[in-house]
Amino acid sequence: MMKLFLSQPAMSSAIGDGVSTHLLVLNQGQFSPIQLTDSPYSLNNIEGEMKMLGEIHFPLREFPSDLPAEHRSRNNQLLWHTLAQIEPQIEQAIARFGASRVAVVIGTSTTGVDENIPVFKYAAEHNDWSGEPFWQQQQYFSAPADFVAYQYGVQNLSYGISTACTSGARALISAARLLKANLCDAVICGGVDTLSPLTISGFSSLDVLSSQRTNPLSANRNGINIGEAAAVFIMSREPLTAQTVELLGYGSSSDAYHMSSPHPEGRGAIEAFEQALASAKLAPSEIGWINLHGTGTIHNDQMESLAVAKVFGDKTACTTTKPYTGHTLGAAGALEAAILWAVINRETNPTGILPPQLWDGVRDDHLPKIAITDTTSSWQAERRIGASSSFAFGGNNAVLILGEVC
Repeated sequence: MMKLFLSQPAMSSAIGDGVSTHLLVLNQGQFSPIQLTDSPYSLNNIEGEMKMLGEIHFPLREFPSDLPAEHRSRNNQLLWHTLAQIEPQIEQAIARFGASRVAVVIGTSTTGVDENIPVFKYAAEHNDWSGEPFWQQQQYFSAPADFVAYQYGVQNLSYGISTACTSGARALISAARLLKANLCDAVICGGVDTLSPLTISGFSSLDVLSSQRTNPLSANRNGINIGEAAAVFIMSREPLTAQTVELLGYGSSSDAYHMSSPHPEGRGAIEAFEQALASAKLAPSEIGWINLHGTGTIHNDQMESLAVAKVFGDKTACTTTKPYTGHTLGAAGALEAAILWAVINRETNPTGILPPQLWDGVRDDHLPKIAITDTTSSWQAERRIGASSSFAFGGNNAVLILGEVC
């Protein structure tokens, strides 16, 4: 069976930059950067309510001065900033395999849609669409992948994935399929999404935004917090560095139960978990930790708890890391896979701590019983193997299984 390897990921979120920063916050289990703000609206001169958001406050790396306007967006700038963490790995892959053998697959949902707010505002105020420039390519779902391919000069397949909140996970699944088909030798893959008035207002219209920090799995949960993030890996058929984790398997499904609600019995989620286990040739008991999708909505937590309990029982350690980062939409699957990578790797996590669930500790007796982590939780099996689940609108489901190289 072909092995697939993931080098140390680049990752940026409201927590900060890099693997070590994320693990420090996650393993302490006490601090969340999610806070009340209206900046996605105020920065775009739009009226909007204060929301609890996982916002990035640190300055982003400046674009090269000669970058064409079509590639300039805050979404791409966050991606550019994050890529600095693995730029030597990217250059190494290009040097090793050649630019024609390195592909790019990036997931997103917001892409650069906010860059065209000025033209929409002008048109609304003047009934004239010609008063401001309109950059169509900035809001293509392929825009992040197009930008990466342009900036690093790679010439293999390059495309975007936009399946809402599974986009980042499905970018990794697509990368694996490209490698298995021998269409390339390495793939720059991951996800990026930035806070946008469009998506925040959309989720608000569904009445799923929490006015407090999200509280997944609790009897008191009442919704999600939107966040922003980027996470990027280099995937290859051979280890590129000493710091590597193996992509053991993956599963995906689309139950199409409802436009915005998950199947109440978790059918698509169960299918994705079972596909991933079959792909990895693993028994449920061999999974030591699950980084849950865990959005904190009534329906998602009910469905996901049911699916986990049915497939894994009540002994597999489970956490949702969204109370630390917010729900980063198209980036979530990649960001949470990057967190899984960091928790698995013995160099980054030598003591084997599992991130404790950040919540009020009030279990919902209506949820199927699962093993929610606390401050005493750690890897139990000799080999560290974990799963990351992602679920999206339209019943779109994806599960990744990562493990130590053996």
